[in-house]
Amino acid sequence: MRSRKKYIALDLGGSARCVVGAFDGQILSVETISHFTNPYVRVLDQVYWNVLELFDKVKDSLQQVNALYGKSNLTSLGVDTMGVAFALLDGSGELLGNPQYSRLPQRKKILTEAYRRSMPDEIYQQTGLQPSRLNSLYGLLAMKLADSPMLNVANTFLMLPDLINYWLTGRIASEYTIASTSHLLGARTKSWAYPLIADMQLPAHIFPEIIDPGQVFALLHSTVAAETGLPTIPVVATAAHDTAAAVASVPATQPNFAYLSSGTWGMVGAELGSPILTTEAQQLNFANEGGVEQTIRFINNNLNLWLIQECQRIWEKQGKTYGWNELVAMAELSMPFMALIDPNAADFFLPANMPRAIQRFCQRTRQDIPQTPGQIVRTILESLAIRYRQAIDNLSAILDCQPQVIHLIGGGGRNRLLNQFAANATGLPVIVGPFEATSIGNILVQMIAVGDLASLKEGRALVNTSFLTETYLPADSDIWEEQFNQWKSVFF
Repeated sequence: MRSRKKYIALDLGGSARCVVGAFDGQILSVETISHFTNPYVRVLDQVYWNVLELFDKVKDSLQQVNALYGKSNLTSLGVDTMGVAFALLDGSGELLGNPQYSRLPQRKKILTEAYRRSMPDEIYQQTGLQPSRLNSLYGLLAMKLADSPMLNVANTFLMLPDLINYWLTGRIASEYTIASTSHLLGARTKSWAYPLIADMQLPAHIFPEIIDPGQVFALLHSTVAAETGLPTIPVVATAAHDTAAAVASVPATQPNFAYLSSGTWGMVGAELGSPILTTEAQQLNFANEGGVEQTIRFINNNLNLWLIQECQRIWEKQGKTYGWNELVAMAELSMPFMALIDPNAADFFLPANMPRAIQRFCQRTRQDIPQTPGQIVRTILESLAIRYRQAIDNLSAILDCQPQVIHLIGGGGRNRLLNQFAANATGLPVIVGPFEATSIGNILVQMIAVGDLASLKEGRALVNTSFLTETYLPADSDIWEEQFNQWKSVFF
């Protein structure tokens, strides 16, 4: 039997998992070793990541890997997380408080203050990101305005996966793809945007070196190895932003494709060789974030399955637990186009009660109000698909070229109803798969780092060989076109 190399992917989103990829020289397979929550914690009017508990769960997962495989052919380890969240360390490398939850926007006055210091156009020209109160820049600026003792004594700024890598290895550095989500990285220079940092009067010395994905970060620290039972394998600077990792796994066979990374967030975009920093791109809310092999992920970010996840959370508190398949089945039986929402409306970023927020939005916009879980979920799914259509139209206008196909990757691809709605709304074939896109992309970059793959192109060919995909073709085009035009007339 051919020896199989094994790679550990720690994918630490809102729903976290530890996945092991096995490669026999021809086929890559993946196995989920553990699945655990990465919950936020409310304290008075603040919301935080519980990073110490998260790191404890990471070590528990590595212990489970050791229990299953021992030291047998374990090759490397890589960490990815969602973007934006950051931590501060003091001069001794100690954590200064828990990082703020990345979906909790700063107060509106923060943008006003940021624009007083640097105009929005200039910020976009430097960073390639449209202003968002979610981004790390504005979290730091809020601390600056509050004369935060933590910021005053901070020695190091680390994004969330960089923090986990530091605790795994003892090395301090920032990986390029995750740094690009901070609103503090130069889109052209691919280094920290020091002119912007100076304009914001933030301490320049706290920003560490930046390393590219596909490099070995460091070896697993001996203390972590002893605690988990693992050998001191290389910890790779994989694509540490989960969307960058997911995009790396796109099994594209033609250049003219768009992708939709469907999970908590829905990222619609294209892979480019250089950033697009035009006024049109800025106005249409496209970001230039870092990708593997110095590519740019030119993307439009949308709230996505977060809307349903939050509904599930509320319904469970009310004593009604619904699984994904059950909700989709109820949605399929519900009346089409009862109402439509704008998934990106401020109403839905962090409401106390998501179902109620959706109902109030429909009431405010003078639509029928969905009442049952099936009606609410169908409203969400149809609205998401129409939002995808808007993003694809905008992308085509900016690039002056319409994509021929959409690659839908990530766990959202298991929602067959949403997949079909996406094809119907966009009028394009939607190729779905792989589902474990983030973990697979994480593993592919590890394989490049240790020399088991020559390039991302070779990695994508391996994905095509190793994982099944399914194609959804557009249907009911006239109905969806009518609904899209009506949606635009209401919300744009």
